[in-house]
Amino acid sequence: MTNLDDFDLLTDVLRAIYSADLADFPAVLDQLTTASTRWVPGAEQAGITVTSRKNQVSSPSVTDDTARLLDEFQQRHLEGPCVQAAWTRKAVIVDDLSTDTRWPKYQADALAQTPVRSIVSLPMFADELSMGALNFYATRPHAFTDESRRVAAAFATLGALAWSNVVRTQQFKEALSTRDTIGQAKGILMERYELDEETAFKTLIELSQSMNTPLREVARRIIDDTTRRSP
Repeated sequence: MTNLDDFDLLTDVLRAIYSADLADFPAVLDQLTTASTRWVPGAEQAGITVTSRKNQVSSPSVTDDTARLLDEFQQRHLEGPCVQAAWTRKAVIVDDLSTDTRWPKYQADALAQTPVRSIVSLPMFADELSMGALNFYATRPHAFTDESRRVAAAFATLGALAWSNVVRTQQFKEALSTRDTIGQAKGILMERYELDEETAFKTLIELSQSMNTPLREVARRIIDDTTRRSP
């Protein structure tokens, strides 16, 4: 059962997700794993597994060293419930790790070096943005019920929304920066060559195409060149 402190913690998580930017994101993930461990029935530990296209596995947030160690096994063998959930975007349930042979190398290390027997791994993705998986662990076999899985899925969705919010905010900031850079370069061309706004912009596009260089980079070079020429 949860208490008022848990509700306060959940409120903090929701507020952090809404306002998160790139610098705050690690702290948001820590809040998410801490809160979810308290709310998901049967959970004793939690962690987030992030995978890359180069088969790199990392753990940006874990509630203890056991969760981190389990991710290290998955990095070593490139197999396990957490990476499978991240790669397939499907929930993975392990009711009893001692009898689940889907990942033999991972299973051997996990049984030998941790007390974990039950695992729930939920993919974290929003739209086309895929982050990884939110994972819950317990030392007792069959520790997670249907209710556990529903609550865990809700927290995985919260984590994915936080990630989506951060990425889209970053993209928006970059778009604004690009617009400002192009606008500044366009102004330089208008002043230097007495061009109207439309012609200056077309000139930037033509330079970008002829140089096979992104428009923002062409604009930045024009600004840098003007800065160097200034007394």
